[in-house]
Amino acid sequence: MKQLTPENITAAVCERFASCADARLRTVMLKVVEHLHDLAREVTLTPDEWMTAIRFLTDTGGKCDEKRQEFILLSDTLGLSALVDLIANRARDPEATESSLLGPFFREGAPELAMGSSIARHIRGREIIVSGQLRSLKHRAVAGATIDVWQASPSGVYDLQTANPEEMDLRGRFRSDGEGRYCFRSVKTRSYPVPTDGPVGTMLNALGRHPYRPAHIHFKIEAAGFRPLTTALYIAGDEYLDSDAVFGARGSLIVDYKTSSMRGEASGGLDSIEHDFVLDYLRSVEPAASH
Repeated sequence: MKQLTPENITAAVCERFASCADARLRTVMLKVVEHLHDLAREVTLTPDEWMTAIRFLTDTGGKCDEKRQEFILLSDTLGLSALVDLIANRARDPEATESSLLGPFFREGAPELAMGSSIARHIRGREIIVSGQLRSLKHRAVAGATIDVWQASPSGVYDLQTANPEEMDLRGRFRSDGEGRYCFRSVKTRSYPVPTDGPVGTMLNALGRHPYRPAHIHFKIEAAGFRPLTTALYIAGDEYLDSDAVFGARGSLIVDYKTSSMRGEASGGLDSIEHDFVLDYLRSVEPAASH
């Protein structure tokens, strides 16, 4: 029987993966073990410290339910979600719109609304208009794309965090028109803290980190022949742009309010966000369809 030591135990564990038929799983697990073991050796991890970590992970899992995903929050606040997103999108064309984090508050089944409708059904606040165009890398309009949008309220709360989380609010789905344009109404959002009533909040506090995200509006865009785009628009001047708790803010996605350029009395004088999204192709050659 091999005598295990702090130096040779890593190789012994990795040998046990030799019969794994899934090559990708084997590769990933080998690296997980190697890095975890290297960490333990580098910091001289103690049994008490490791048990504290196990209790933290146990508590993190215990905080999860159908409306709360504490592990996503943990991944976000450690910058891992942002890293995975950056890796997945580093091959995008530099002219295409940057991606940003999906976040834990996306919901399937948002109501499909007519162009120009408001996503604020019960929430009150300073009304805004958000509009722009979807286009390809060759500046052609992308018609018929689905655009999911969602955001926090003027008080910094998502519908899932309210007393009636089953009622969707400040979210909706739209379709770009024949010219690739989209338009909807909403209310001004604001910066907000990520949930801090769980183990991730305890971790942030222990590390002396604030929990705030800068004000933003989420977009999830899908169109035939194009790479799906998950991104967000961040409001200029927000004090947390440079210290986003989940490392999601991107300089190219910062927008500012301006007076609406749309015609009509109903839109006159309202603050607006006007932003075009450029979609990357699924393939290196533009699809034959007239996008």
